[in-house]
Amino acid sequence: MSKHAIPLPNGRKINWPTAVVLFFLHIGAIAALFMFSWKAFLVAVALHWVAVGWGISLGYHRLHTHQSYQCPQWLQYFFAVCGTLTLEGGPMFWVGTHRVHHAHSDEAGDPHSPRLSGAFWSHMGWILFGETHHNDTALMAKFAPDLAKHKFYWWLNTYHWVPVTVTGLALLAFGGLPMFLWAFCFRIVYGLHVTWLINSATHIFGRRRFETSDDSRNSFILAVLTFGEGWHNNHHAHQTSARHGLAWYELDISWLTLKLMKATGLAWGIRTAKLESQVLERKAA
Repeated sequence: MSKHAIPLPNGRKINWPTAVVLFFLHIGAIAALFMFSWKAFLVAVALHWVAVGWGISLGYHRLHTHQSYQCPQWLQYFFAVCGTLTLEGGPMFWVGTHRVHHAHSDEAGDPHSPRLSGAFWSHMGWILFGETHHNDTALMAKFAPDLAKHKFYWWLNTYHWVPVTVTGLALLAFGGLPMFLWAFCFRIVYGLHVTWLINSATHIFGRRRFETSDDSRNSFILAVLTFGEGWHNNHHAHQTSARHGLAWYELDISWLTLKLMKATGLAWGIRTAKLESQVLERKAA
């Protein structure tokens, strides 16, 4: 896998297509607050769990990026489709970007480091400005060569907008405007921001259990909001561990889900770290 930094333009020119989509999604999320219904809210919660809990945490992050466990191929594909429902791009884009983040964490080449470029840039500025390579599948294949071996991931990365668009149209057609605003607009906006907070806030605020070379920190609040991803310092210290909440009191919903998957034969080869595990420091570039 290539560990060189993903090329970005020198200037910070706004990415208008992305900015316009995010603008209208935020408008829809605000409008949802004035059209509340329990049915729409519960559907939004369920889809959030599928998209962020399964798609991002269990899929894009712990499975596709770090290969911290194994599961059937059909389930790997399913988790990848779930990940596209977040509007965070296709699997090769997400995995490639995250691997580069770990290779250059909080140093030159990190796509979203608050140490280098400030909190706003690390949160969403890197998405709003410049080329984010969402559809440059050929480029992202260099950073995710294992995924590039599968034609399915090539297609899904190039057309990552198809599943989420179909979902949105179905919600509007069968559930009406309140369902669309809650289960599509509000859900996506909420999911984006809690995920982006891992890039920004957990490199600024929180406690550090392990002395890693980056600024990663642990956050209980963000761990609750992101199915366990908030134990970010634990993760940076032990990147291939499927368990991020290493202490019994560190809630990690994705880890609990993995234990259930293992019990039902849907997951195996699970890699885990323990509190007493030593930090494997990345060699300086």
